[in-house]
Amino acid sequence: MSRLKFKDVTPLVVIVQAAVFPGVGWERRAPERVQMDAAKLDALREVVGGRGCVIRHGYTVYAWGDQAQRADVASAAKPWYGHFVLKAVEDGRIGSLDEPVARFGPRLNTLNAPLGFKDRQITWRHLANQVACYGVRENPGTAFDYNDWMMALLWDTLFLKVYGATYDNVDSEVLHPLLTDILQCEDDPTFMAFGAEDRPGRLAVSVRDFARFGLLYLRAGNWRGRQVLGEQLARVAVSSPVPNSIPRTAGDAAEMLPGQRTLGSQRVPDNQCDHLGSYSFLWWTNGIDREGTRHWPDVPTDAYGAFGHGGPRAMVVIPSLDVIVSWNDASVTSREAENEALRLLTQACLDRAQE
Repeated sequence: MSRLKFKDVTPLVVIVQAAVFPGVGWERRAPERVQMDAAKLDALREVVGGRGCVIRHGYTVYAWGDQAQRADVASAAKPWYGHFVLKAVEDGRIGSLDEPVARFGPRLNTLNAPLGFKDRQITWRHLANQVACYGVRENPGTAFDYNDWMMALLWDTLFLKVYGATYDNVDSEVLHPLLTDILQCEDDPTFMAFGAEDRPGRLAVSVRDFARFGLLYLRAGNWRGRQVLGEQLARVAVSSPVPNSIPRTAGDAAEMLPGQRTLGSQRVPDNQCDHLGSYSFLWWTNGIDREGTRHWPDVPTDAYGAFGHGGPRAMVVIPSLDVIVSWNDASVTSREAENEALRLLTQACLDRAQE
């Protein structure tokens, strides 16, 4: 029986008075016109490096580097996978988040006989929160395992089986018509960052297009009046962290499917990090870990984001400030550096609530 439970979600604060969205391009506003401090944004750019952009109230407020450069975002792609899981549930392609994944991947039914065929119990909720325990000995739902083999299982089962796509047509048949065309992305995002022969499923996207994905969730799944993803699902995605009662896996290897590929790491077993009370449907949130430490202590508690390679590739939303930041090839390589960058972003919002 799964131990993973989620509490009722408190609605996020979302500033919607402007309801501004980009069209074929982002409309620009000077920082002072949206009550932002240009000097703090300069400091943010210096800390982050690489290239990036800041969006506030639906406008581009600040940008540095090549905005059109499309590049791999590594694990920051995972919330995009989570989006398509939730969309598949909403559209009836998947019965529910708690439906066994073996419906689409029947080979899971015969895996790990000495462990009671535990992989039969893996659900979409388990995969979308990295608690499926695929490739390790714990039962699904009882431990957290940040695992690139498991992500490849999710990606292949979701896009090749549930959506019926192939590596060659997943962009044209799924990614573009169901998401990026709706968001009017400018730089042709692709799930084939390195081609169909090299880690298919890796997302390449520009910083300005990644910010559109953030704006979709900031607006609770709505884009220009169209509900791309149901409001409740969009809110649940970014506010339902794995509880601290779920431990990190012990990392004892278990059988995986023959021919199982990985989206990145080659380690077996793969056990990259803990959830820190801050992992929700493949997003990182600003939760509190088992020791009582806030994930980003100097940042509003409703912040959430997508991070790749430990920080150099990221997109973060702070709903209470109606602000988004997106960056790539950055100098941010730790949670402390993330906190510093997001602290500067927070301080740049001159109308923020004062402590």
